[in-house]
Amino acid sequence: MARALARGWGEPVLCSDAGSGRAARLVAEVGGEAVASNAELAERAELVILCHKPRQLEAVAEQVDGHARAVVSVLAATPIAAVRAAYPGVPAVRALPNTPVEVRRGVVCLTVPQDVDPAIARDVRERFGRVGRVVEMEDGDVELATALMSTTPAYVALLVEAHVDAAVKHGMPASRAAELFVETLAGTAELLSARGYDTLAVRREVTSPGGITARGVAALEAAGVRAAFADAVGAVLGEQRR
Repeated sequence: MARALARGWGEPVLCSDAGSGRAARLVAEVGGEAVASNAELAERAELVILCHKPRQLEAVAEQVDGHARAVVSVLAATPIAAVRAAYPGVPAVRALPNTPVEVRRGVVCLTVPQDVDPAIARDVRERFGRVGRVVEMEDGDVELATALMSTTPAYVALLVEAHVDAAVKHGMPASRAAELFVETLAGTAELLSARGYDTLAVRREVTSPGGITARGVAALEAAGVRAAFADAVGAVLGEQRR
C-alpha cells in the first residue's frame, strides 16, 4: 500500500523499512530519500503514514512516538483507538485505501477523531483526495467497508480472468478478450456512478426480455454469483474479527 500511495501522489517521499530494501527501491522510482530509522523519518516528516504490518504497531510506535507531529494509520483490522493508545498525545487519523490509489482512482475510508486539529484534518483529506474518493465514516464501520472495497481489486481481477478464460475457450485471443472486458468494466463503473449507483436501472437498460443478456444473467444467478460474494464478505469479516 505504501508503494501504491507513493505512486499515486507522484512526489518525493521520505520512507524507511526494516532492512528489506523496499524503501530504496521506492525512492529510486518516485524520488525522495530512504532514511536510516523510523525515528529520523518521524522527526523530518510533516505527517507519518503507518504502512507496516498491524502486528508491528507497538514496536514501530516505540521508535516513532515522541518524534511524530501526526500519524495516519492504514493498518488493516486496527481500530483508531489502538493507534491512539500506541501514540498518546499525537494526532492520529485512520485511512483505509485500496490499491487503485496508484492510478488516482482509489477509494479511501477515512476516520478523523473530533479532537484532531482542523489543519491536520484538512491536510489529510487533501492528500488522500488526490488519489481517489474519500469517504468519511465512523471507525466501527471501517471493517465492513474494508471487506467491500479493499478486496474488490482482487475480485475484479478474478472476474476478468474467468471472463477471458471463457472467451479463449470459444476462440478469442486472451489479449483482445481482456481489453474488451476491462474497458467495458471501466465504462460500466462510470455509467453506474452517473446513474447514482442504481444497479437495477443499468441492468434494465441492457437486458431485453428473453435476450442474450437475460440468458447470461440467469446463468450467473444459477451458478450462485450472489451467494459467492456474500460468502466472500463473510469470510473477510470473520478473519478480521479473530
